[in-house]
Amino acid sequence: MGIWVSDPHSGGIKVPKNIQEHTKQRILAYAEANFSGKFTRIDIRFRSQFCYIDAYTEPYVADNFPPAGFPESREGYIERLSNTPTHLCRLRYFGNEESWSFAFYTYSNEKYELCVLNNGSFYGTPEEAFEAASVYLQD
Repeated sequence: MGIWVSDPHSGGIKVPKNIQEHTKQRILAYAEANFSGKFTRIDIRFRSQFCYIDAYTEPYVADNFPPAGFPESREGYIERLSNTPTHLCRLRYFGNEESWSFAFYTYSNEKYELCVLNNGSFYGTPEEAFEAASVYLQD
């Protein structure tokens, strides 16, 4: 007889449409209440069992930019950066709106890595996941 073990980094079930909308509203409300001014917009999208959260920010560009010979205008550079998302995290749905697994986007490896939330668990709420991933929104 085998023992069933929950793996927070595999499986999951497709997120139903009503849960998608509710989760999106929860994340947006939390982001606005706690991180207003740190982003220009938040993008939340769902694909099968996953919820992806990205942020768009106003880029910092030095006054003397661009350097001589740079292949892009200052305005074009700012526009491109403003329209490039910062990947924050990916949530995995297992059928419970209050218990999603959390994967942080690592720019060093350019992929989502399973991560423990601040609550000490691999599982938590969408708000807890946004809080943990908000490190990318700090000044």
